[in-house]
Order: sequence, then structure tokens, then C-alpha cells
Amino acid sequence: MDFFARQDHARRNTKWLIVYFALAVLSTVLILYAAAMGAYNASLHHSHGGYYDSYASVAILWNWKIFLAVTTGTVAIIFLGSVWKTSELSSGGGSVATMMGGNLINPATVDLDERKLLNVVEEMAIAAGVPVPQVYVLEHEEGINAFAAGHSPSDAAIGVTRGCIRLLTREELQGVIGHEFSHILNGDMRLNIRLLGTIFGILCLASIGRILLQMRSGSSRDRNPLPLIGVVLLIVGSIGVLFGRLIQSAVCRQREFLADASSVQFTRNPNGLSRALQKIGRHSFGSKIESTNAPDLAHFFSATASPNRR
Repeated sequence: MDFFARQDHARRNTKWLIVYFALAVLSTVLILYAAAMGAYNASLHHSHGGYYDSYASVAILWNWKIFLAVTTGTVAIIFLGSVWKTSELSSGGGSVATMMGGNLINPATVDLDERKLLNVVEEMAIAAGVPVPQVYVLEHEEGINAFAAGHSPSDAAIGVTRGCIRLLTREELQGVIGHEFSHILNGDMRLNIRLLGTIFGILCLASIGRILLQMRSGSSRDRNPLPLIGVVLLIVGSIGVLFGRLIQSAVCRQREFLADASSVQFTRNPNGLSRALQKIGRHSFGSKIESTNAPDLAHFFSATASPNRR
């Protein structure tokens, strides 16, 4: 297996998908600008008694002040929403693990499964050349799954389900943990948080649209444009979130390919991860995660965390 070639291929694909994500945000700005110019044209038409010359109708297809206002407002909403969302996870991987119901493993634990996990994590840290992260066990999760979270290797944490350390052999567990160390080493944790924040920022557009949609004018003659603007924001925000989540899923899938290849590099054994994935497919719980926070953080996990079996 040429895992270095697979790593390069996954990195190239991820870069293109991030470009697509940026284009999705740009498309959101352009659609909102088109809607704003439509409203501007309508207001001019009304103020001139339904008449304005052909030159004016061409000239008002572009208005740099309106474009600047729409771009600034849209980017500001997405940026502020993203900052607010990512700030919730600013304290490091341990906070994410706690949100998922994880318990920090005591380095002096006498539990054989936990001791096996700690030993494997230390081995993979040496192989990857990164500090040993905090290790959490999701005590009440019977599915076979794991995740890495944090902003950098210095504040990283690895969370592993009880089903994972109980059902996997040491060799299989090495494959899974090697997979998670790739996420730490290659900056995937930070990428996941940024993607999560951007999606939330776009979602804020739809939320603002719902608020504006509820505003009504006091008189039928008073033409209040806010509900119409709310409809546009709601539609554009919802479409943006849909495509954003599709791109987010594609980005995460490419990083999973990269992590699979890196796991083989760290362990020098492709069979361990392969057998772990086969065991997930046969297990009655699969890779299912029961935590109520799983839907928001599902893309952090190495295997599908949805209630349906993998």
C-alpha cells in the first residue's frame, strides 16, 4: 500500500473542497446582492412613477455601495456567528470530550482495558512525534468509535468509547488510535472546528431571516420591506447551510482517507485498522453514539456516529 501517495491525494482533494466552501460563501453574497439590487430597482421605479430611462436601468445593475454593504454585512454575520460558535470549544479537546460524556482516565488506572488504551496512545504519540494527549473514555457508549479534538497538539484530547476498548484487540486499537493521531498531526481538529463555525455563521443568516419575516407594518399602505428581506435571507441561508454541510461532509471524508493512510504509516500494519472496521460492521451497535451532543459533533468521530448502524 502506497500510503504516502494516498496522503498526498487526500490533501489535494481537501484543498479543492475548501475552495468550494469559499465559493459557496461568495455565492451567498452575490445572491443577496442581486436581491438587494432588485429591491433598489423597485424603489426607483416606484419613486419615478413607474418610469426611468434605459440608461439608468443598465447603470443600476451595479452599485458598488450596495455591493459593499451587502458583502460587509454578510461576511460580518458569518464571521461573528463562527467566532461565537468556535469560542464554545476554545478551552481545548477536554471540553469537547466532557460534552460527549467522557471521563478522563487516571494514569494510574488498574482497569486492564484502560491500561491497554493508555499504552497504545503513548506508543502512537511516539510514532507521530506529538505530545501525549489527554485520554477520555465514553463510559456509556457501547458502539465502537473514537475521536480527537482540540486546536493544536498541545491541547488535544482523544475520546474512545467503552465498546471500542472492550471489543477491539490491541492491534485493532492501534489502528484506530493511529487514525486519531493523524487528525492531531495534520490539523484536522482545527479544520473541523472552523467548518462547524462557518456552517453556524451561514445558519445565522437564516435565523435573522426568520426574525425579519415576523415583522409586519402597522398599515397596509406602509410598505415594510423587512419581511421580504427576511424571506430572501431565510431561503439563501437555508440553501447555504445545505450546500455547506455537503461540502463539510466531503471535506471530512477526505480527511478520513488521509487519517486511514497515516494510521498505516504510524502502525506499519494495515490489518489492524482493516479488522477494526470489519468488527464495527459486524457489531450490533456498530459505531453508534448515544450522546445528545453527537449530531453537532458527529464529524469529529472516526466512524459514523448516527443512530443507524454503520
